[in-house]
Amino acid sequence: MRTLTSADLSLNTATVSKQWTLAECIDGCARHGIGGISPWRDKLQDCGVDRAAKLIRDAGLGVSGLCRGGWYTAEGALTQTVLDDNKRAVDEAAAIEAACLVMVVGGLPDGSRDIDGARAIVTDGLSATLDYARTVGVKIAIEPLHPMYAADRACVNTTGQALDICDRLGNGIGVALDVYHVWWDPDLAAQIARAGKDRLLAFHVCDWLNPTRDMLTDRGMMGEGVIDIPAIRSVVEAQGFDGLVEVEIFSAEDWWTRPADEVLAAMTGALPSI
Repeated sequence: MRTLTSADLSLNTATVSKQWTLAECIDGCARHGIGGISPWRDKLQDCGVDRAAKLIRDAGLGVSGLCRGGWYTAEGALTQTVLDDNKRAVDEAAAIEAACLVMVVGGLPDGSRDIDGARAIVTDGLSATLDYARTVGVKIAIEPLHPMYAADRACVNTTGQALDICDRLGNGIGVALDVYHVWWDPDLAAQIARAGKDRLLAFHVCDWLNPTRDMLTDRGMMGEGVIDIPAIRSVVEAQGFDGLVEVEIFSAEDWWTRPADEVLAAMTGALPSI
């Protein structure tokens, strides 16, 4: 397993979403020696896609991903509005030369109890987006989310489920693994091996606090919680993954309340826990 430095980290802008604009995130990464960035689309659009692409290039940062496309079930079935938004997301990912477009696929349509039907909608939507993404060289990364989000955010909840979809859709699609969502899965190591290097498109880290006060916005800095992050990283890197390690922390009561430079200093200080 490689020895990480700050240059191997990527800042997901959600980590300091309450403190900084995208331009400030880019400057902060440069100051702290962080090698990459992963913008959320709201921050990217606020900055302007072309301006953001130039700022990122000028700072010498890699782009580990763009967050996020997906939400295929938002209107109850695949609509042109949803498909058009995902096409825009692909174009934005291409413009900033993102390693992948991360997909939070969507949960149950309003009023539905049909999770298999939701997964069918998601698969059809991913297929349509992937057809376009292939033409512009953007890779699509399904992010399986913890089962507690199955109803409202993502009906794809395990690495195995995500890879089943990848198997059906072919090349150009893989997974974005966030330890917060997958650490509990007893089949995780086997599914990481199944993915292999070509389908391991992104690796996100934070920590699971015990107790967790909020299921969305109470994530910890690496080393604060119960996830054995180095053990998971070792399995991922055994498959040949050598990309940026992306730090994505939603933390309404802690990290979002601190000065952003303090957050980035804590990120680099947490390297031994990654």
